[in-house]
Amino acid sequence: MNKTAMTRPVKYWEIIADSLSKAGWSWGCVEAIDSNGRTIFVADAHRDDGKRFIVRADEKLTAFLELQRAICIYLLKLSAQSTEG
Repeated sequence: MNKTAMTRPVKYWEIIADSLSKAGWSWGCVEAIDSNGRTIFVADAHRDDGKRFIVRADEKLTAFLELQRAICIYLLKLSAQSTEG
């Protein structure tokens, strides 16, 4: 069997999680059942500076996309503030 055939396909949420880790974020994700019996995913990311983001979604990929989006918006605002003053 060649090496390509043995490689497991990477899921999109894993790519986002890897990017978060490389950028210095610690992250986690749990699957839970809400009060209506629906499966939800709660993902969070935090850094040593105390900044933390927590998101909830119906799908794991959506949770990681929302987490990535929240962090990007925060970093853009932070960058804009640092260039203003």
